[in-house]
Amino acid sequence: MNHLEVKNLNDYKKINVGIFIFNEVEVLDFTGPFEVFSLVEYNNETVFNVITIGEDDKLLHARNGLKVHSDYQFENHPELDILIIPGGYGAEHIEIKNKCLLNWIKEQSKKVQILASVCTGALLLAECGLLNNKRATTHWMDLHRLEKDYPKIKVVRGVKFIDEGNLITSGGISAGINMSFHIIKQLIGMEIAVCTAKRMEYDIVIK
Repeated sequence: MNHLEVKNLNDYKKINVGIFIFNEVEVLDFTGPFEVFSLVEYNNETVFNVITIGEDDKLLHARNGLKVHSDYQFENHPELDILIIPGGYGAEHIEIKNKCLLNWIKEQSKKVQILASVCTGALLLAECGLLNNKRATTHWMDLHRLEKDYPKIKVVRGVKFIDEGNLITSGGISAGINMSFHIIKQLIGMEIAVCTAKRMEYDIVIK
């Protein structure tokens, strides 16, 4: 996998961003990145095509009762450029045992240009073996678990996200928004990232 290189937005097709959703997913883990990428525009045209993907066609129940239905499922989603794996109780205690999901993530990791996690979505990437010998982070409450259960990972504390090129992990919940802006800055530049953040009235750190 290699980072997407977006040099001329006038000639570039929309970038497909897929966000996996599941029962008991943390709401802001997936809606935060969804909002950020959906609002990015260039010449009054959206840059990213953002979709949600579920394992099947069933109605899903996110944390605290929010009901949501995915746009696509494993068997029919379009080819992705970026895949985001959110976290939450469902990731930590249910999906981490889901062999079908883990196999899908492994398969997608060979196809997408950027594979990213939010919060305890990092545990799913870790369970797939994708974070071995790499730096990674997750929600501060689960850093010890990530370190203990997956000793091949170099766990980093006190950061919003860790960029390992094609694999990006972020801290808990709202950190997924910071990570999303980081990806936008890397792909299409600081100016568009800042304009998008201003539209959201969100403060981003300029580096």
